[in-house]
Amino acid sequence: MKKTFVIWAVFLFSALLGAEPALQDLSTFPKGQVTVRSANGPQYFDVWIADSPDRHRQGLMFVRDLPASQGMLFVNEAPRVVSFWMKNTFIPLDILFFDVRGRLVAVFENTTPQSLDPIGPDEPVKWILELRGGESAKRGFKRGDVMQYSARTPPQRTD
Repeated sequence: MKKTFVIWAVFLFSALLGAEPALQDLSTFPKGQVTVRSANGPQYFDVWIADSPDRHRQGLMFVRDLPASQGMLFVNEAPRVVSFWMKNTFIPLDILFFDVRGRLVAVFENTTPQSLDPIGPDEPVKWILELRGGESAKRGFKRGDVMQYSARTPPQRTD
């Protein structure tokens, strides 16, 4: 009996170590509006703001539908080289990477759902915008386009 208890205790402890943090409802994320100025004029998106490590880890995981005018803006405290993956992401996304000046430096279009392949540029970025797959091409986004946060100041990380 004691041996069985020890085995179950070890199993439970191991399972807890590997558990992912609880997901937050997206309604608890800060919200904002992003404007991307392209050759086609300003393009507006209502966004959830991922401004903490937990929100960065969660991103758009488990989202099954994303309207064309909605997305998520990830905020880095300082510019850095980053990469994303599509673990537990059920829809294709366009992932746009912006430098400290808000200039678009890279676009990865129609990323593959559930893929664990790293996605990201080799240069430091400050902001990352995730949109529904295909929106970048539809709206004509190109390297050098400029992103602005609606409050005229970038969102700040909370950690």
